[in-house]
Amino acid sequence: MMKRKILTVLVAATLFSGAGIAAAQTAAAGKASDDVVKIGVLSDMSGVYADYGGPGAVTAAKMAIEDFGGKMFGKAIEIVSADHQNKADVAKNVTQQWFDRDKVDATFENLNSAVALAVQGLGKEKNKITVITGAASSRITNEDCSPNTGIHYLMDTIALGNVVGKAIVKDGGDSWFFLTADYAFGHSLEKDTGEVVKAAGGKVLGAVRHPLSTSDFSSFLLQAQASKAKIVGLANAGGDTVNSIKAASEFGLTKNQNLAALLMLITDVHAVGLNTAQGLYLTEGWYWDMNPETRAWAKRYEERMKKKPNSNHAAVYSSVLHYLNAVKAAGTDDTAAVLKKMKETPINDMFAKGGKIREDGRMVHDMYLFQVKKPAESKAPWDYYTLKGTVKGEDAFLPLAQSRCPALKK
Repeated sequence: MMKRKILTVLVAATLFSGAGIAAAQTAAAGKASDDVVKIGVLSDMSGVYADYGGPGAVTAAKMAIEDFGGKMFGKAIEIVSADHQNKADVAKNVTQQWFDRDKVDATFENLNSAVALAVQGLGKEKNKITVITGAASSRITNEDCSPNTGIHYLMDTIALGNVVGKAIVKDGGDSWFFLTADYAFGHSLEKDTGEVVKAAGGKVLGAVRHPLSTSDFSSFLLQAQASKAKIVGLANAGGDTVNSIKAASEFGLTKNQNLAALLMLITDVHAVGLNTAQGLYLTEGWYWDMNPETRAWAKRYEERMKKKPNSNHAAVYSSVLHYLNAVKAAGTDDTAAVLKKMKETPINDMFAKGGKIREDGRMVHDMYLFQVKKPAESKAPWDYYTLKGTVKGEDAFLPLAQSRCPALKK
C-alpha cells in the first residue's frame, strides 16, 4: 500500500505583482485562532485523479495564498496537503488529524465524492469549513448537505446533466446507455443525467457499473454495444474516462454509437488526444482560453506545472482566495463568521463573475458547453475547445426551492 504523504509548507509573505490585490497584510487587524490561519488541500496525488487535482491543486492553492499577500493578521498563512488514495477512511483519518492535532481551519478540493462526503461530515461534526471542488455528487448539497460548514464550489452532477444531456438529446441523441463508476459520484451522475434525458424526451435503455480505476473495460463495453443505444454516457471521471474513451475507440464501439463524456476536463482531453476525443461534447465550469484574465492566470500556472490548468485547479485557486478574503473581512477565522462573509460576498475573479454561495452551500456560477476541436482546428498546444453555449448558473444548478437538503426544510 502506498504510504500516505503529508506535506507541510510555510508560505512566505510575498505580494505577486499584477494580481490586483491591495498591499499585503502587515498589521494585526484581526485575530486567528491558534495565532495562525492554516488550510489543508486533500487530493489524489498519484492515482486515477492525480491529473484532475493532485499536485496541481496544491500549486493553485499556493498561488492564491501568494496573491493574497502571504500573511493574515501579521502571521504567515500555512498550507498542508495530503494524498487520500481515493479512500474515504484514509481521507477521514487525515482530516481528523488536521482538525484535532494540526489546527487546520478549512480544507479544500477534497475530490472523489466518497471522500468529499466523509470529509464534509467530519467538518460538520468539528465545525470546520470544507470546500469541495473536484467532487461532483449532487448529494453534497442535497441529502448529505452541511449548510453551516460545507461549500460545493465547481460543478455537480445536476449541472453536468443539465448542460450536456439536454444538448445531446436536442441534437438527436435520444437513447442512452450509461457506463458508470461504481461509487457515489457515478451513481449521482447516472441518475441526474438520466432524469434530464427523459425530461427532454429521450429514453434510458440501461446501465453497467465498473469499479473505480478499472484496467479492463471490455465486458462493460460489450453490454453498452448490445444495448444499441445511440449514446453511451460516461458517468465516470479522470483516468477512468480517459481509459474508457480509448477502449471504446479500440473496441469499435464508436463506429455505430456516440460517446457522451459527462465529466471530462481539459487534462483528460490532453491525455486522450484530439484524434480520439474530437467532436465530443462536454461541460466545464471554466476554460483557460476564454479571455485575457484566464489566459494570464493559466500562463502563471503553466510556468510552475509545465502544463495548462483545468477547471478544478482554477476553482481551487478561486475558493482559497475567496476564503482568505472572507477571513480578512470577518477579522477572525471563526467558522460561522467566515462562512457568513463567504456567502454574502459575490465571487468576481478569473474563475467566475457574479458567483454566489447559496444558503445550502452550492456555489452558483455559469457553466459552459464545449465541443472538442478536430486536430486541424487546433492552432496551438492545449487549444482544444470550441465554445458552443453558455448556461446561466440559475439554469444549470438545481433551484434552491427544489433542494433536498434536510437542514433547509421548514
